[in-house]
Amino acid sequence: MTVPLLVTTITTVFIAELGDKTQLATVAISGTSKNPQAVFIGSASALVMSSLIGSVAGGSLSSFIPREFLKLIAAAGFLVIGIRLLWPLITNIIKGEQSN
Repeated sequence: MTVPLLVTTITTVFIAELGDKTQLATVAISGTSKNPQAVFIGSASALVMSSLIGSVAGGSLSSFIPREFLKLIAAAGFLVIGIRLLWPLITNIIKGEQSN
C-alpha cells in the first residue's frame, strides 16, 4: 500500500462527503435516534460497502478500458453534474438580464 495514494483517497472522499446527502441523512437519523453510535456504525458501514463496490468496479474496468478513457468518462460525468447544478442559476441570470 502506498501512503500518498491512501492519504489522497482519504482526503478526496472526506471532502466529497462533507455536506452531501449521505451526511445530511446521517444527521437526520442521528437526530431522531437515541443511539448515535448505531447510526455511526450503520452509516460508516454503508460508506465502506459503497466504496468497496466502487473500487472493485474501478479496478475491474481498468483492466478492460484504458485509464485515460476512464478519466475522461469521470470528468465528463462531473462536468454534466456541475452544469445540471448550475443550470437554474444560469437561466435565472439570463432571464434577469433579459428583463432589464
